[in-house]
Amino acid sequence: DSGVGGLTVLAHIRAALPGADLLYVADSAHAPYGDKPAEFIAARARLIAEFLIAHDAAALVVACNTATAAAILALRERYGLPIVGMEPAVKPAAEATRAGVIGVLATGGTLESGKFAELVQRFGSRARVIVQPCPGLVEQVELGDLAGPLTRRLLEGFIAPLLDAGADTLVLGCTHFPFL
Repeated sequence: DSGVGGLTVLAHIRAALPGADLLYVADSAHAPYGDKPAEFIAARARLIAEFLIAHDAAALVVACNTATAAAILALRERYGLPIVGMEPAVKPAAEATRAGVIGVLATGGTLESGKFAELVQRFGSRARVIVQPCPGLVEQVELGDLAGPLTRRLLEGFIAPLLDAGADTLVLGCTHFPFL
């Protein structure tokens, strides 16, 4: 992950595979990925994948929606081991909504990606999908400010337009966001 966000994924992996040896890389020096060029993210993902493979990884989890969008296809083509990625939960949200409107909170890098556009095309016909880039939220999580005034203002500013548009289901399209 581009920082601590992937720890939310790691917790689920640990619960599902309690005896597994896990190695986690938080690329905090380059966080957040959401505002970086896709080529930069892909290069970081290759570097981290090579590090993990050199440490005998049997599988890789790209625990970042933005890194998945930017790099998962190239990683799968390059390396011969299972590689799991993250994507915003548009499909289950579209199935869960009663109003027919879902809101997706994510980084700009995720929302602007072809992978996300494909996801919405595949599953968005079941509901109206409203996207909301959330600049600054990843940084707040990285700082450990999960409930301070700035974090609350950012969240309120990002969520209010989605609710005003009728969204009854929100997708947390960034692994950092469950901390909030």
